[in-house]
Amino acid sequence: MSLFYLFILATIQGITEFLPISSSGHLILLPALMNHADQGQVIDVAVHVGTLGAVILYFWADVKEALFGFFRLLRGQIDTRGAFLALCLIISTVPVVVAGLVFKLTGLSDLLRSTAVIGWTMLGFGVVLYWADRTGTETKPATAWTLKDALVMGCAQILALIPGTSRSGITITAARKLGYGREDAARLSMLMSIPVIIASGALLGLEVIGTADMAAARDGAIAAAFAFVAALLALSVMMRLLKTISYTPYVIYRVILGVVLLMIAYS
Repeated sequence: MSLFYLFILATIQGITEFLPISSSGHLILLPALMNHADQGQVIDVAVHVGTLGAVILYFWADVKEALFGFFRLLRGQIDTRGAFLALCLIISTVPVVVAGLVFKLTGLSDLLRSTAVIGWTMLGFGVVLYWADRTGTETKPATAWTLKDALVMGCAQILALIPGTSRSGITITAARKLGYGREDAARLSMLMSIPVIIASGALLGLEVIGTADMAAARDGAIAAAFAFVAALLALSVMMRLLKTISYTPYVIYRVILGVVLLMIAYS
């Protein structure tokens, strides 16, 4: 795989993983648009590892608190904010893990990988994000995350299994309707991505063990590095922009891309 294609692929993954514009939708479309073979699961695992490293680094204070809290949780102690945060993250992750296994075992995940599906989800959930962002209140900080809200956001995350929906987009949408401010909604969404990326990366990793050669490993390492840098930059820019602007620019992008994809799909 050429260095240029690895750069394009990893950069798109890094940027779109955390922006509410669907990384899976872009990665499915990229090979078709560039007349290139599918990148394969080794590269998929690598770019996931790269983006995982970026979100952990950016939110290290929260991650460290949740990590220490997780070990307290294992001892049956929910007496610190970190332990409660770890519990919320577990509760928000269970629904999508269960649904993801169902999608994979039934083959539904492959059936939904079409231009038409991505077009409709890109457009439809973009409009839903706009509605939630405009009508949602800003009464709750991220530190007030509750088990109930974690479960609601976790159930909403199931929709992200449909290509084009956007995991960050749908969880931010749910958080905004639950009353979390724009920055706090994004922060919770990013923290929720960590166990999901770990789970999906582990599943893909198990499938490629023993099949990767040195060339694939080299390409994977390069892709992971590119994805890490792109994701870190995207996170920094988005979190800063949310101090002054809404999610409308992302909605506009989603709507335009969705319309274009639907024109292609039905032409």
